[in-house]
Amino acid sequence: MIDVIVIGAGPAGLAGAIAANKNGLSVMVLDEFIKPGGRLLGQLHQETSGEWWNGIEESKRLHEEAINLGIDIRSNVSVFNICQEDSLWNVYTDASTFQAPFILLATGAAEYPIPIPGWTLPGVMSIGAAQVMTNVHRVQVGKRGIIIGANILSFAILNELQLAGIHVDRIVLPEKSPLSKDAAVPEEVMKSLLNVAHLAPSPFLRAGSRMMKNVGMRKIGLRLFPKSGVNVNGTSLQLRKAAVEIVGKEQVEGVRVVDIDAQGNKISDSEIEYDADFVCIAGGLYPLAELAAVAGCPFEYIPALGGHVPIHSEAMETPLQGLFVAGNITGIESGKIAMAQGTVAGLSIANKVEKESKTITKKLSQALQQVQTVRQASSIQFNLDINSGRNKMKSLWAAFDVNNSKNIV
Repeated sequence: MIDVIVIGAGPAGLAGAIAANKNGLSVMVLDEFIKPGGRLLGQLHQETSGEWWNGIEESKRLHEEAINLGIDIRSNVSVFNICQEDSLWNVYTDASTFQAPFILLATGAAEYPIPIPGWTLPGVMSIGAAQVMTNVHRVQVGKRGIIIGANILSFAILNELQLAGIHVDRIVLPEKSPLSKDAAVPEEVMKSLLNVAHLAPSPFLRAGSRMMKNVGMRKIGLRLFPKSGVNVNGTSLQLRKAAVEIVGKEQVEGVRVVDIDAQGNKISDSEIEYDADFVCIAGGLYPLAELAAVAGCPFEYIPALGGHVPIHSEAMETPLQGLFVAGNITGIESGKIAMAQGTVAGLSIANKVEKESKTITKKLSQALQQVQTVRQASSIQFNLDINSGRNKMKSLWAAFDVNNSKNIV
């Protein structure tokens, strides 16, 4: 019989499967993609230490370790429902139905779409799709592109596209609307980007970014921000321009933009069109948590974690008996943190089975500390207030009687 079914073969899922298996549990991993790795497969960047983070190599390492341990990994399998009957979880997939007393949901994150007129044209894609096509499938997405949306994700993938020899002409903001929200407000965008000022490509930009952390200086900086943009390794960052339409007859031919003020309001008579043969829309990430919702897990909306997240403990346990979570389903962070959380989840499940074994409890304590260590050392934070978000979840978990599922509201 299977002890644990892990849904999602990304960094959190594979790390969780390995930790559970190493502590005596039989594990099955299910993933809808054609190969394990999740978002790791597209990641390639240089860290502040100078070392390169190669997601493909990291996913290969995790996959090989899992295979060597005898973990059953099944790719190209879609899970569409999970429900609990008595003490077992039923996992319904397009291949078969599986049962186990424990489930680890490591489903990761999805991208926010920002609708823009013309976004159905061939050549328009999410920034994550460009990353996968470039780094996983080795397909050149185009010769001259424009990114709509300036956030941590778009800058990380911009660097990867540049490394692949793909020219991104400029980055502009989306037009202000109820759906684009703060992503269309230059003042808010600049504030969020200051969180990664240390990664700016030149000493001048890094020094200027430190000055912009002062509110008054930031307002002055935005007023003086050049309309032509600031050069980021050959790509023009234009915080004072917004895309109002993607143009083209049968495929992308360009993007129509307008000048905007510090609050994202359009300035009249400022429309201009830039040529492009591909467009990436970067709306950011949110936790992919539908299966937790289907299972009946309670949620909380915490913007600092990226959106609606299932209630969970630091040990990755949810209020539903036998249901655990790890990775970006709990809040948007880096792949390294997802791996650390996966290890915590795997050990937590093993600890439940072994009724709080002293040996596993010690390992779990060390794994929990490792999550904090990795988080503190992380060079990139997708959300500015991640620690406040985690603390809020900690308080919410304390309010639940996890030993009595009848008390769940």
